Amino acid sequence: MSGVQTVRFKNELERNITIKLGYANAKIYKCKNERCPRPMCYRAYGSAKEDAPICDVPGCENARMQLLRHVSFVDCPGHGVLMATMLNGTSVMDGAFLLIAANESCPQPRTCEHLAAIEIMRLQHLLILKNKVDLVQESAENNQHEAIQKFIKGTTAEGSPVVSISAQLNYNIDAICEYIVKKIPIPERDFTSPPYMTIVRSFDVNKPGSGVDEVRGGIAGGSILRGVLKVNQNIEVRPGVVTKDASGMIKCTPIYSRIVSLYAEQNELQFAVPGGLIGVGTTMDPTLTRGDRLVGQVLGEIGSLPDVFMQLEIKFFLLKRLLGVKTTEKAEKVLTLGKGEMLMLNIGSMATGARVATVMEDVAIAKLQLNAPVCTSLGEKVALSRRVDTHWRLIGWGQIQAGVTLDIPPCPL
Repeated sequence: MSGVQTVRFKNELERNITIKLGYANAKIYKCKNERCPRPMCYRAYGSAKEDAPICDVPGCENARMQLLRHVSFVDCPGHGVLMATMLNGTSVMDGAFLLIAANESCPQPRTCEHLAAIEIMRLQHLLILKNKVDLVQESAENNQHEAIQKFIKGTTAEGSPVVSISAQLNYNIDAICEYIVKKIPIPERDFTSPPYMTIVRSFDVNKPGSGVDEVRGGIAGGSILRGVLKVNQNIEVRPGVVTKDASGMIKCTPIYSRIVSLYAEQNELQFAVPGGLIGVGTTMDPTLTRGDRLVGQVLGEIGSLPDVFMQLEIKFFLLKRLLGVKTTEKAEKVLTLGKGEMLMLNIGSMATGARVATVMEDVAIAKLQLNAPVCTSLGEKVALSRRVDTHWRLIGWGQIQAGVTLDIPPCPL
């Protein structure tokens, strides 16, 4: 739909899987000629396409197309080891495609985990895509359709449209475009609050051997949840640089910077609004942003960001059965949290380890000591994962009730 290959890193290309979050933007158009047959009247192009291209459906060659939506796609890894990356991706979404291979049985272990993550992150708008239909016979495809309906019964996905597609043959891609326009509403955005952006990628764009005058500041990529970012605006990144003092206590110093450029893929912007994935060029030292070092941090207006926590008190909800085990095995019952146990938490786009300090089972409240400081607010959702057979497995979720914050040094600017 976007014409962008999200598998772009060397180790991803070698294994032909997504490891880091892949992202791409696309524009969805509809032909202005009312006689143009649906769903062929819908088309998707990359974000660099002009706003009123000519329709390429036979019989409508003279008609112009109207731009209906500009959307961003996040490609989340489906492999069990990369579950944390997937949960980071769901923190910036308004809707989701649940991709199921037509030539495999349903549900696969990862599919169960992904559907649970969609429910935890409160994603209401879901489209189920059945890919590779060109590889199976019609009877097998019908049987799988029944298996999908049985699988989603009683979940937030119940009643979601199931679309048969073949990405390689470009079959039914126009139907997906129509469903995006008609089934996923444009969410209400908050433009008036101070800007708040979750960082899902960060990198250094300087090539080795660059001269001092050619060095460019670090880039942070993510999605603005509220407010508006502008070029030349002063910003703060929390928790920032995390260090330990002589007594072993963790300290964090926010990073203060200025926005020098804003990009949505190849399109340069003067200001950026909520929705979509944005690249923010800053005056930060590029070593701070190299290799996704800022992932999980938040970016916003100086003095407006939430507190930084080192200990959280959460009200937790555990799944009845362990997801992500092979369907042939009997799904294990999820045991309650134990004192001293290590968990992995996903808060927004941050993935960090946490040790269970205390558990009050009667009221389902646990105190967690975090391995790394997290910038978040009370009431935020947290995904909980436990290590099972060398892999992190989703076991439930929680809501932040209280916590112990770190002192933030005042802004020097």
